[in-house]
Amino acid sequence: MKKIFFLLITGLTVSVSYSQEVSDAMRYAQDNLTGTARFRAMSGAFGALGGDLSAITVNPAGSAVFSNNQIGITFSNQNIKNNSNYFGTNTSDKENSFILNQAGGVFVFHDHNPNNNWKKIAIGATYENTNNFNNEIFSAGTNPRNSVDKYFLAYANGIPLGDITGIPYRDMFYDEQQAYFGYKGYIINPVNPNDSNNTQYTSAVPAGGNYYQENDVYTSGYNSKLSFNISTSFKDRLFLGANLNAHITDYRRSSSFYEDNSNPLEPGETISNLRFNNDLHTYGNGFSFQLGAIVKATEALRLGVTYESNTWYELYDEVAQSLSTTRQADGGQSKNEFVNPNIINVYDSYTLQTPGKFTFSGAYVFGKSGLISVDYAIKDYGSTKYKPTNDPGFKGLNNDMSNQLTTNGELRIGAEYKIDRLSLRGGYRFEGSPYKNKTTIGDLNSYSAGLGYSFGATKIDLAYSYLERKTNQGFFERGFTDGANIQSKLNNVTMTLLFEL
Repeated sequence: MKKIFFLLITGLTVSVSYSQEVSDAMRYAQDNLTGTARFRAMSGAFGALGGDLSAITVNPAGSAVFSNNQIGITFSNQNIKNNSNYFGTNTSDKENSFILNQAGGVFVFHDHNPNNNWKKIAIGATYENTNNFNNEIFSAGTNPRNSVDKYFLAYANGIPLGDITGIPYRDMFYDEQQAYFGYKGYIINPVNPNDSNNTQYTSAVPAGGNYYQENDVYTSGYNSKLSFNISTSFKDRLFLGANLNAHITDYRRSSSFYEDNSNPLEPGETISNLRFNNDLHTYGNGFSFQLGAIVKATEALRLGVTYESNTWYELYDEVAQSLSTTRQADGGQSKNEFVNPNIINVYDSYTLQTPGKFTFSGAYVFGKSGLISVDYAIKDYGSTKYKPTNDPGFKGLNNDMSNQLTTNGELRIGAEYKIDRLSLRGGYRFEGSPYKNKTTIGDLNSYSAGLGYSFGATKIDLAYSYLERKTNQGFFERGFTDGANIQSKLNNVTMTLLFEL
């Protein structure tokens, strides 16, 4: 990753490299169930059904199932609660947000020529907020073993002292910047302070355990998808379709880690407390495509299959960091240090390739009274890649993802029952862990229900969904990797207005 720009404005500079993590890739590799209220009420099991604006995002052939032109708009209110357990201490936090979740339209062109077996062509365009990043997680507790000093030591050991003290911060590699914070904050000390070639460091944090720690992470932003669709039908038995998808993302994360200890003071000056702040802004765009087919095996039984390509993102990262520490001498005198370069590091763009997906679907329609539908999707998360793959940093990270991640399946089941103009709906969704250890991100379970009412050319749908998932991701990726057990519970209420034209 070469340096390609120079100083843009005061305090904003292009740096040489940034330490991406497996969790950064997983933010974009995982799918989230969004879309219309009908779609969400049935847990997204629409791969063999079609006839819904969000069903097109599962199987692009679904737009050819529409009989009439349709436009719609969807709003959602999302509430997420995170229960954290860190070494036996329980804390919780919640975040609520209201978003425009989906909007789109489908236009159907019929061919009434009896000699033409291709009965219609449908074109459509949809927008979906595929991931709402608004969230907050607070964890706190007393760590009986490890201090965050191991984070700074992991980066510093092996780096010459002269590089830490003699190179301007804006010209440093990311690893050197982390060592810089540890050194300037007096968290780590060189073994040979008078030797610029020194590459070994020791901790200034008193040993003995019992480190009280807090980690507060606030995220915001979105990942959205704009899809352009075309489909056709053959004798109203075979439906074929394709999507071209443009992805747009804007993600912001602010984290603040605090630590203090009451361990016995050691000779010299030692660290009694510290606060390490990290701000990340990732933004960019991507591209993917989908191919799909639906077959009416009988009037009641429908089968579907979809291939969704890899998504190729071009992403940019901006990072800002600061550190404050309190040093205390064995005589009791304390000194405060504040390390803030006042620089936003803007890094070269890079490519993230998230895995493709196959979805196999089946549905049984009970005349005009109801239906039941099942989707099963397969995705190989281990194939996620940062590019260029010959970059030394990306090569190691790609190997980590190949070793840590696995192929998993996602099951979606939905049902609908109609009573005149009223429709009652329900669904269930299960997604296996993308990690081989099944704990970094655990299995997902979700339940949903909803109803809809047709006024003729106008329809209104409501849905409620509940999702639960456990995670255990380290506060930091390197050196100090302890993290809290998080149980996330997401409640979502969605409303859709549909209009036939």
